[in-house]
Amino acid sequence: MTDIRHDQMRIGGEKVDTKERLEVQYPYTDEVIGTVPMGTAEHARKAFEIAANYQPKLTRYERSQILQRTGEIIGERRDYLAKWLTLELGICHQHSIYETKRAQDVYQFAAAEALKDDGEIFSCDLTHNGKARKIFTMREPVRAISAITPFNHPLNMVSHKIAPSIATNNCMVCKPTELTPLTALTLADILYEAGLPPEMFQVVTGMPADIGDEMVTNENIDIITFTGGVPVGKLIASKAGYKRTALELGGNDPLIVCNDLSDADLDKAATIAVAGATGNSGQRCTAIKRILVQESVADKFVPLVVEKAKKIKFGDPQDPETELGCVIHAQAAELFEKRVLMAAEDGATILYHPERQGALLPPIVVDHVPHDSELVMEETFGPIIPIVRVPDDDAEVMRISNSTDFGLSSGVCTNDLNRAIAYINGLNVGTCNIWEQPGYRIEMSPFGGIKDSGNGVKEGVIEAMKFFTNVKTYSLPWP
Repeated sequence: MTDIRHDQMRIGGEKVDTKERLEVQYPYTDEVIGTVPMGTAEHARKAFEIAANYQPKLTRYERSQILQRTGEIIGERRDYLAKWLTLELGICHQHSIYETKRAQDVYQFAAAEALKDDGEIFSCDLTHNGKARKIFTMREPVRAISAITPFNHPLNMVSHKIAPSIATNNCMVCKPTELTPLTALTLADILYEAGLPPEMFQVVTGMPADIGDEMVTNENIDIITFTGGVPVGKLIASKAGYKRTALELGGNDPLIVCNDLSDADLDKAATIAVAGATGNSGQRCTAIKRILVQESVADKFVPLVVEKAKKIKFGDPQDPETELGCVIHAQAAELFEKRVLMAAEDGATILYHPERQGALLPPIVVDHVPHDSELVMEETFGPIIPIVRVPDDDAEVMRISNSTDFGLSSGVCTNDLNRAIAYINGLNVGTCNIWEQPGYRIEMSPFGGIKDSGNGVKEGVIEAMKFFTNVKTYSLPWP
């Protein structure tokens, strides 16, 4: 085990400590691997005051260079970052490496976008009331952005908030979750090393009860960007009042396996299903949470899923050979296992269920899951592979898929273009991927959900940059 890491908040270019500290645990062993300050509302207040009073003067070129360099440093420190991602989150080393590469993409895309001027020009001689004028638009930064980030992507999720903020010359205060705060503090130092003025990114740590309200209600905040669970997202919405909010909440994402598939295609669909359900220990809002397979191909499809699930090497997250590590803590693992057992009581069949050990939850395959089961109606945030057999009727499959409170992403396996288009049009979600996991995207493409999955504001570098700015319109008396 590593030495315990004692870290501090980053406020206005200084490392700020508190007497009371918060312990960070390694989910695999429950050992304490680090501590961070137990920040208070006062710390957040000071950070927002600094952010609101600092006026960034970075040119587009300078912003692009800082973002580019940040991505490079992440690449240079990949092993260190992956080590700490694994320690504080418990995901396997392979998944941690993957996350560092995703974060690099975020900075690369933001560096490119920072160089673009997305102002528009409107000629005014277009109507019979026309004038010899032109109208122009420009985008300006806001005062301060509040970023509240979840445990499941300690590097990439913070990067998705800070990179567009830097690209648009904004100042941000981030509160990472108390479960995985260490990576955000490392990232702050990387950004400063890359040339970012420390006033433009500050990190406060602590418990939601002590610091959460200030992250939402502080008078200096113009925008709140939150990724996390539905109850907290709705609480933020109720407290934010007139402030702009981007709420990226939970998902209950289906992979739909259609009945036009050959044996080889069913094998391909099973590969997508298992990878999509177990990646990042199933702890992604876009993970496959239910596999809807049409009845006439289910008997061929299900054994393929079991076969692939059994091949997954789960265990010690720090072992480079491990393909599936822990979930965030033992209580979460217990809850998800309990939901599997409840589904079995309701008629589901457990086909593969190696023993759970604390937070180490194996890939559990469950067939014949009733679609009103808690296992698939709620967001089960772990590597469970629940199979729901659905009729050979696409309209009914869409009705079943749309019957949950969530509307984030979806995947559909079909070779029939007309069916694919019908699903794209018929599923009430933010994303529909054909022949791919629901979570597939690039870090620049628009991403977000509807219904309980979010308030329709999209993330992804380009959309976030738009959201983080105010449009100013001006006109000049020349045609």
